[in-house]
Amino acid sequence: MENLGFVETRKLLTEYRIPFGKSKLADSKKEAAAFAGKIGYPVVLKVSSKKPLHKTDLGLVKLDIKDAKELEKAWSEIIETAEKKIRQPAEKIEGILVQKELKGEEIMIGMKRDAQFGPVIMFGLGGIFVEALKDVSFRIAPVKKENAYRMMGEIKGHKVLQGLRGQKPVNLDKLAEIIVALSKLSLAEKKIKEIDLNPVIANERGAQVADARFLIL
Repeated sequence: MENLGFVETRKLLTEYRIPFGKSKLADSKKEAAAFAGKIGYPVVLKVSSKKPLHKTDLGLVKLDIKDAKELEKAWSEIIETAEKKIRQPAEKIEGILVQKELKGEEIMIGMKRDAQFGPVIMFGLGGIFVEALKDVSFRIAPVKKENAYRMMGEIKGHKVLQGLRGQKPVNLDKLAEIIVALSKLSLAEKKIKEIDLNPVIANERGAQVADARFLIL
């Protein structure tokens, strides 16, 4: 099993109307800088690979890049780190993804295909919270919008979504739309074994996927 590549992943997200942050797979510093200038800083750089990788743990993600000079430095550091730490065929590394940095709460929405029940949809807080707190809710697909709202309300950290310490509530309607869309995708695309949308960045205006992993059979 391996991950879908970036192009195929973005195509599926677009087909099922799951919003994905402005991104481009760049082959050079020049190409990366041109795209970053087009979408505006700050941006994120991250390695794109068909093999599952803990990119953050390996130092293959650079956040909050504020200008072209920082981008050039971050690019060089990622390339150097990748050459040292990644032990896999070169064709598995697709390139470096340049992405508009999104601000908001980190959410995880995912799917695992169960042998008996089929696609099981998962919702929880993203980032380190998924592994540390195990605070998630589940539904068997198909998931309708009213079920999506219930999923969001079931996690212990639901107050984070409502806004804490002066923060504005996130747009629950847009999150619910992503849950429903992922449910539809999972039922239709039977070759996909697992899906991780982590993080989905949610704020008062909406929600967009910042990183997506599709594991295929």
